[in-house]
Amino acid sequence: MLDIVGKRKIYFTLSGILVGAAIVAIIVFGFKQGIDFVGGSLWKFRVPLNQPSSQELEAAFQVDLGLGEVRMNYEEGSGVFFVRLPAVNEIDHQKFLNILRNKFPSFQELSFESIGPSIGNELRRKAFIGVALVLLGISFYIAFAFRKTSRPVSSWKYGWITLLTLFHDAIIPAGLFSTLGYFFKIEVDTNFIVALLVVVGFSVHDTIVVFDRIRENLTLNRGRSSFETVVNESVNQTLGRSVNTSLTLILVLIALYITGPSNLHYFVLTLLVGVTTGIYSSIFVASPALLLVTPKDKRI
Repeated sequence: MLDIVGKRKIYFTLSGILVGAAIVAIIVFGFKQGIDFVGGSLWKFRVPLNQPSSQELEAAFQVDLGLGEVRMNYEEGSGVFFVRLPAVNEIDHQKFLNILRNKFPSFQELSFESIGPSIGNELRRKAFIGVALVLLGISFYIAFAFRKTSRPVSSWKYGWITLLTLFHDAIIPAGLFSTLGYFFKIEVDTNFIVALLVVVGFSVHDTIVVFDRIRENLTLNRGRSSFETVVNESVNQTLGRSVNTSLTLILVLIALYITGPSNLHYFVLTLLVGVTTGIYSSIFVASPALLLVTPKDKRI
């Protein structure tokens, strides 16, 4: 049997370093926000004949259309370009479309979306409120579900530990994307928020499984073993299940990241990092943290 609980200081230190680095990155770098949050336009098109390079198209947008900053991605499998622009109204959109069709006769517009700054701000506000409500709602539910488990840890402490664990799992990928945004201009959008919510849902599922096994073993043990022993046995009993289930998902996400469409790469990357940290926190952080909130005289 692995002594996971006995080595909890090592796991807490590693988590503290990762969370601290993520918070520092967010404070120092901030986030490079996509058009969902700050407003702008997303143009999706294809140029099948004599296909120009991304550099030629960027030059056309900057010189011929007179646009300053544009961000362009190319999806090789489908031959589709994705261009992010400042907010463009319909009159300018049609004018730009005619210019590009004259310059590139095979230009095919696939879609054009424009979001105003006020709508972007509203989406950003609702996204943050949504994440906060989900975290609090899950924590209160855990406290309610474990209301009959009062010894040696009261139910509300299970809820608070769950909240801290979910924060741990969400802040680490957030810190990663803050860093990527600063150095590689990677933007966060509503897909990023959705990915964080998926990560939170997956992480709490694993945490509840371990907590529920602790509750069962406390009932069966009836004080014959110390609380630390019960927690360690419970974690070991669920270790194989947690790793096997999560590893299956990680393999799927890796396959999606390698072979999936380019516009989903960062959505999948958020899931991949979040799920990995969720596995770690459920096993090595959440359950050992119960000992931190339990007085030493009640661990027997």
